[in-house]
Amino acid sequence: MLRKNKILTLLIFSVSIILFSFLLQKADNEGYLTDNNIIFKNVNSFTDSLFKGKNMQNKIIKSEEEWKNVLSPDQYRVLRQKGTERAFTGEYWNHFEKGVYCCAGCGAELFSSDSKFESHCGWPSYFIPLAEDRVYYVEDKSYGMIRTEVLCSKCDGHLGHVFDDGPEPTGLRYCINSVAIKFIPKK
Repeated sequence: MLRKNKILTLLIFSVSIILFSFLLQKADNEGYLTDNNIIFKNVNSFTDSLFKGKNMQNKIIKSEEEWKNVLSPDQYRVLRQKGTERAFTGEYWNHFEKGVYCCAGCGAELFSSDSKFESHCGWPSYFIPLAEDRVYYVEDKSYGMIRTEVLCSKCDGHLGHVFDDGPEPTGLRYCINSVAIKFIPKK
């Protein structure tokens, strides 16, 4: 009886995987998972028009061993390995002092507190970077989704993702990991 249950469970799991793969392929074929889809249209038009080809001066290049020596284990996991901290656990998700948020890897100034807003998503959220050359974007197809990854232009550190459900004036929400940034209060 136990063996029969295991076989049945394995069969159900296999059929589920096949069905999910089929539906994912069908959605991709119909344009639901492409970056031309309406969900990504605002992000792509905004990033293409303002940020394409922009790079920060004085790029920081370190070996993975050097990064491990200067970052905490959590910072390394997020900034260098593209990890994510759990929602509502980071230092800055509910932080609204005046100042600037810098990259925890290299110190580049990335976001102003003036562009920070409460998005109720559990991560610090901003509607625009401090300057157009501070971040750049990469299509992220991990976990069966297509998202727009946000990286630091100076050190290539993974910061988080940008979505098109933010407030005016951009309509964007830069969802950034707290561990990837450091806050410097306004003097």
